[in-house]
This record gives sequence, structure tokens and C-alpha cells, in this order.
Amino acid sequence: MIADILTGALRSGTSVMLASQGELISERAGVINLGTEGSMLGGALGGFAVTVWTGNPWLGTLAGGLCGLLMSLIHAFLVITCGANQLATGLTLMFFGMGVTAFFGRGFVSEQIVGFNPVPIPLLADIPLLGQVLFNHDPLTYLSILLVPLLWLLLFRTRLGVIVRAAGEREEVLLAAGINPQLVRYAAVLAGGFLAGVGGVQLAVAFTHSWVENMVQGRGVVAVALVIFASWKPLRAMLGAYLFGAAQALQLTVQQSGLPISPFFLFMLPYLLTLAALYLVELRQRSRMPEALGRVFTGTSGG
Repeated sequence: MIADILTGALRSGTSVMLASQGELISERAGVINLGTEGSMLGGALGGFAVTVWTGNPWLGTLAGGLCGLLMSLIHAFLVITCGANQLATGLTLMFFGMGVTAFFGRGFVSEQIVGFNPVPIPLLADIPLLGQVLFNHDPLTYLSILLVPLLWLLLFRTRLGVIVRAAGEREEVLLAAGINPQLVRYAAVLAGGFLAGVGGVQLAVAFTHSWVENMVQGRGVVAVALVIFASWKPLRAMLGAYLFGAAQALQLTVQQSGLPISPFFLFMLPYLLTLAALYLVELRQRSRMPEALGRVFTGTSGG
């Protein structure tokens, strides 16, 4: 049972983890995107549809990432160029994504695909317990694990990372250096939308191999919360996503055990456990958010 829960933590948590890493990039540049849920839904439907049409899940992954990017482009235009409220715009795009994918996804509900399947890593997958938990997953899960240290290096050990973080702290510094903060924010939001879209693809094409209306079920919102409570650090966001995945796996395990527990409570269990754990972490260590997060840049000192 422990092995099943730990394995499920990675498989179920990968979609949230990808979305949280994308949102982390966006927020490090100063833009909150509550529309991450919509980007994940767009990615799930786009990736599933292209996989159905082509039979190639890699093309589906690219298409899903682009669908997530397009959703985030709407958000970026409204909040960066037009100066709209970031929270209100994000919520609007979340519901827009739900409606659009429900409408266009009706014909894909009963479709079957040959998506990503677990690929055991030779020798390592044969290690007792550890092999099943870490080395028997779909390709997108492996790639997502590699993404976290690469993103950490990018944000904290490269000049590009300094530029992204400066956009979320003091935009006037970038302006003085001849760099347009709005372009930096656009790039960060679009990158975040692409990763959220790929997270949706992983959910539809690798984890469930199916499409159903509103299948993301709040994972995009959880991803946004993880970024904030993880102090805008990639590794903490990854651990939070896997915690959510473990709670999902625990929910399924309890259901299969036949214990007389309300199914409605079991459905809430992953979200309740994740919120409780994040609250305890926040009590122990208060963190400072990027100074310009959520602020409209006007081209003058102070935003």
C-alpha cells in the first residue's frame, strides 16, 4: 500500500507540479495567473485531441503546451498591456477555459488513445520498492523531475534568471538597464502557460488516457497556492505537488479498501491535506513575496 501511495504521488502529482513550476516563473516576474486552471484544461483537451488525430503523444504534448500558452497570452495581454486586475482576469480566464473545453471536448469523451505509458528504467526499476516508486513512470514524469533543478539553476544562477526576478521585484532597475520589463513579463507568463498546458497533457494523455469535462478539478488553483506557500522556490513547489499526488493516491486506496467513509469527504481529502500541510509550513517560516507581484508597471519608479 505504501508503494502504491508513493508511486501515485508522482504519477498524480506531476500535472500539478508542471503547472506550479510554470506559475512560479510567472510570479517571479511579477504576474499572478489564476487562469492556470484554464491553461491546464486547454492543454489537456488540445493534447488529447491531437493525440487522437495523429496517434503521436509527443505531437499532442506540443499542441497541449501551445494551447496553454495561448490561454496565458490572453492573460498577459490584458494584465500587462491593458493594465487589468490580475486576479479578476485570471478568474475570468479560468471559467472561460472551463466553458471552451467543455464545448469543444464533447466529441472526445468516448475516444480511446495510445498515449504515454510507464517506461521502466532498466536495472533501476528492479530495485525493491524504490524502483517501483521512482523508476517506472511515463516520459513526461521523468522530464518534469529534471525540470526542477534546471529551473532552479536558470532562476538563481544565470543572468536570465536575474532579469526575470528583477521584473518581479524592481521593474525600474530593468528599465534603467535598457531592458523592457513588459517583454520579460510576457515571456514569463507565456512560459508558465506552456508548462501548465503540458501539465494538462500529462493528466489526459499519460495519467488517465481519457478526456472528460473539467477533468483538471482544481489542480490549477492548487498549483497557484503551492507557489505562494512554497516561497517561490522550485523544489518546495515540487514537494508540495507530490504531497497533493500522495493525497490523491491515498483517497483511491481508502475507496478500494471499502471503509465506510463518505465519498464526498474522500473527494475533498487531497485538497484538505494539502492545505493543512501548507498552512503548517507557512506558520513555521514566513516568506516575502516578489515586491512587484500583482502590480501594474507604468514605466515610473514605484510602479
